[in-house]
Amino acid sequence: MGRKKIPAYLCPMLKATLLKATKAGGDVLQQYFNGPFEISSKSTVNDLVTEADKNAETAIFSVIRETFPHHFILSEESGEITSDSNIKWIIDPLDGTVNFAHGIPICCVSIGVEQDGEMIMGAVYNPFLNEFFFAEKGQGATLNDKRIRVSTKDDMKKACMVTGFPYTWKEYAHSPIEVFEYFVKQGQPVRRLGSAAIDLCWVAAGRFDGYYEHSLNAWDAAAGFLIVEEAGGKVTDFKGHRYSPYQRTLIATNGLIHEPLVNIVNGKY
Repeated sequence: MGRKKIPAYLCPMLKATLLKATKAGGDVLQQYFNGPFEISSKSTVNDLVTEADKNAETAIFSVIRETFPHHFILSEESGEITSDSNIKWIIDPLDGTVNFAHGIPICCVSIGVEQDGEMIMGAVYNPFLNEFFFAEKGQGATLNDKRIRVSTKDDMKKACMVTGFPYTWKEYAHSPIEVFEYFVKQGQPVRRLGSAAIDLCWVAAGRFDGYYEHSLNAWDAAAGFLIVEEAGGKVTDFKGHRYSPYQRTLIATNGLIHEPLVNIVNGKY
């Protein structure tokens, strides 16, 4: 069975709450940026969490719970807050925490809304660049309320790429460094911004032609991958299969260079 259609009255409420919650999280980040705040580590010394992460999450939860007190929530800092609702909010209150902690304004709030296992809305807000990305399933993607589209570049050799590296390293087949080295030796531009959600949104906006990453969590990409798809792009795992935010690997492109990038990340140069 496919997912049940959301009642007509509920879609505007979900969208309004999503936009309000994302903005509330961004307002908290602005209050802390370049100011004093507590920083601690999680899995490794550079896997950071700050006061801003926690307080942005609190502000986001407050907005959501005001309208939808019984919805399922999955958030980076609090984990799963389960319920029997078929609507799940997937939240990263601060994507790009290391950037934020160093005063680098490439960081954001990312929130995806999932119904019955399918992403139906996503919002990513970088308050420092005043960029608010939004997508609704079947309705396209916007940046500050203006429609966006992926790039039209079809030559892999001329593509501008973006990637990220994991905090905890393990032995990968065709590791992040090997793939990165391949591009560098080709003289191809590859950027590393430090925020998966922004990487995805910048693919959606046509600034990058492709993005790949070996190890992501659901909250990193839940909103961004829908924004790419709704901007006309393609998102899969490293095998080229349909993407789910509950798996680790991700490739997002304008669609025109997707197959060559899948080959490259699998060592088929």
